[in-house]
Amino acid sequence: MFLPTTQAEVRERGWQRLDIILVTGDSYIDSPHIGAAVIGRVLSKAGYRVGIIAQPDIRSDSDILRLGSPRLFWGITAGSVDSMVANYTALGKRRQKDDYTPGGENNRRPDRAVIAYANLIRRHAKSTAPIVLGGIEASLRRISHYDFWANCIRRSILFDARADILVYGMGEQTVLALAAALDEQTDWRPLRGLCYIAPQPITDYLMLPAHPTVASDPRAFTQMFHAFYRNNDPVSASGLCQQQDTRWLVQNPPAFPPTTEELDAVYELPYTHAQHPFYETQGSVRALDTIRFALTTHRGCYGECHFCAIAVHQGRRVYGRSEASLIREARRMTAHPQFKGIISDLGGPTANMYGYECARKLEKGACPQKRCLYPKVCPHLPVDHGHLRRLMQKIRRIPGIRKIFVASGLRPDLIFADQKLGDAYLEDLIRHHVSGQLKIAPEHSEPHVLARMGKPAIEACTLFRQRFYQITHAAGLNQFLSYYLMAAYPGCTQKDMQRLRHYTRTKLQAAPEQIQIFTPTPCTYGALMYHTEQDPFDGTPLFVEKDRRKKLRQKEEILPGRAPGKAFRKKARPRKKRS
Repeated sequence: MFLPTTQAEVRERGWQRLDIILVTGDSYIDSPHIGAAVIGRVLSKAGYRVGIIAQPDIRSDSDILRLGSPRLFWGITAGSVDSMVANYTALGKRRQKDDYTPGGENNRRPDRAVIAYANLIRRHAKSTAPIVLGGIEASLRRISHYDFWANCIRRSILFDARADILVYGMGEQTVLALAAALDEQTDWRPLRGLCYIAPQPITDYLMLPAHPTVASDPRAFTQMFHAFYRNNDPVSASGLCQQQDTRWLVQNPPAFPPTTEELDAVYELPYTHAQHPFYETQGSVRALDTIRFALTTHRGCYGECHFCAIAVHQGRRVYGRSEASLIREARRMTAHPQFKGIISDLGGPTANMYGYECARKLEKGACPQKRCLYPKVCPHLPVDHGHLRRLMQKIRRIPGIRKIFVASGLRPDLIFADQKLGDAYLEDLIRHHVSGQLKIAPEHSEPHVLARMGKPAIEACTLFRQRFYQITHAAGLNQFLSYYLMAAYPGCTQKDMQRLRHYTRTKLQAAPEQIQIFTPTPCTYGALMYHTEQDPFDGTPLFVEKDRRKKLRQKEEILPGRAPGKAFRKKARPRKKRS
């Protein structure tokens, strides 16, 4: 049974009023891969009466008032994707498609959706219930941040949205504790994983440079970001305060990750793995084809790539589900009427990070001056593909399952670091779990660009390619590697892209088509470099390509059919002669 999204559904349950109303920029897809559905299910399991309003029309009150007003709070998320990333390309063009919108047309998610929905509630709802922000868009904009689309430093989204509370990170435990505190009318302000507005700073919290200062001084902004990034580990983080105007943003330390048992419970809630019928009448949602029969093994990432927000949102600690829970979910999939024997993905942010973690990190928190995988895999990280390999083997044996694919990206350096089982895992993966192509993300070839990305040296990619095709050919399989590459990253020039092109043609013997132009997402080191045009670690000036045409030219350097030193352009169609 879905959570209610209409008054008729509320009445069918015998309820007079909802405790919590969640507003989301996605269609209502009841899946453990969709944040609003997860939070709704977790709260519902705890006994709260929860409803969901998906993609409300911001031009009227017809949608936002459909469920009345909540007793405890409104919860707002832009959806699974930041609304500005969802709506615009890296070159500023409006996207035509949205995989989370019925019918696939990008016409339902407003720009800066969190702010738009909060203003919609303030404008039309007479309720005094608090407005609580959450999800990726709010999480990455919780402090002063560089906004690529406005090309300026914006203040915390909590202030621009005129909201009351912001839950950052994945949020299940924090939102449960918040709901309980609001229900019992106790003080919610000390809760981990929260941001809120205060008239004064908290005495023992770390003071960040004030918003007006970081908005005008790149060095102060860099100092602020370093302090913010260092204080994202639940074991070692301090609380943070930052003056925004006459008021202060308060960020409590991060919530601790859920235990294995708690994470299992989240993923084993009674999701329907379908789109709510109310929204299904408006059209199908393409994202559901990808996630309906996908298994999430873990959250978090060791990589800390500088262009990626996972470390700030999910954390640098990797925490996973139990083998038993994943097997139970796989068995349930076989009973689904639409299941055809294929699990589309077994993985997480990175597929081969399941089942191991650094003991020091668990005890003392993430190292402040070191990283798990850069410049090379830390010897204290006990890389072990054995747990994942056993899991893959056990799920393969479940009756009714024909194939399990790994669609999440891989880290080749972790495979090579596991001298005991890395190659055995790779052989199992290639022989049984590739859907025709396997994705890896070298991103670039040039050492100085990779260093600014926080990515390992390109030699790991070259060696991985050799081993992949050795195993593939020995097994008599027809499958290949797919490479993700990036153009116009801070520090990358046109000459660097020419050298990358040479590498892909000579070493990879490929003409990759999956090349993205760098988008500076908030609260990443990549965005910091883009804004300040400096290396944040040594202060050296950086070349940053900001001209849209030249960004496109960098991308075109790699595209198939591109001759060295020549711009790639599609041939113009011959014009028809006028009669």
